[in-house]
Amino acid sequence: MMPFLFWRATWFGRPLSDAQLADSLNPKSNPHDIQHGLSQVSDRIVAHDPAIARFYPQVIALSSNPEAPIRTMAAWTMGQDNQSAAFHAALLPMLNDPDLTVRRNSALALVRFDDTSGHDIIVAMLKAAAIDAPASGTLQTRLKPNQTMNPGTLVARIQTPSGEREVRAEIPGTLARWLLSDGATVTAGAHIAAVWPTDDEAWEALRALYLIGQPADLDAIAPYARGTENAPPQLAEQARLTMQAIRSRSSAGNSNSGPGV
Repeated sequence: MMPFLFWRATWFGRPLSDAQLADSLNPKSNPHDIQHGLSQVSDRIVAHDPAIARFYPQVIALSSNPEAPIRTMAAWTMGQDNQSAAFHAALLPMLNDPDLTVRRNSALALVRFDDTSGHDIIVAMLKAAAIDAPASGTLQTRLKPNQTMNPGTLVARIQTPSGEREVRAEIPGTLARWLLSDGATVTAGAHIAAVWPTDDEAWEALRALYLIGQPADLDAIAPYARGTENAPPQLAEQARLTMQAIRSRSSAGNSNSGPGV
């Protein structure tokens, strides 16, 4: 029975009745149950189930849940219905969420509403992100460049007068480089490391910029178009398609702004 019970507890595909769905979307429910409920809402939106709209207020309420993974999934769920004005309005303040993953998912979801408010966040997904020191003290590095990390991965420690502080990854990625060396004295808030995005994050950013990218974004996209030994070829192809779309829009815009228009 144990493998079945584990599978049942971790799989979000098990259908929920409306009563079960309402319970799962309760902010006081188990986080796994909430995520299961959000997944079910998304599935029913994609299936064009008009009855699912009755649960939208609960989904919107979860956008301010204390748990960042739940806010992230709420943003993703709201992006499934780009006809909902309520979802659109709820996503906009999430661009200022304290969690980077929430901000990124909110920016991507807004693209489906033809809203470019999260444009700068999406472009930044193609660049190295900084890890900041949570406290002042002496840096003790743990990971080496080119090592991968997931949210929660222990990246470093900082020895402070009041004890040790851990530095854990907020986002997945690959350690690009240390900005400060092991044993360096750091101040709270200082950038200590740079992290390259995952291929999946870059892929989503490139897909979004295919629709909302601007000529100024081409420099950030170009390295992906050239490709690297370890990157999947689909990533380079998407980057080239995105650059073509941006240039096409720019050319069309320039031709429409000529004399007599």
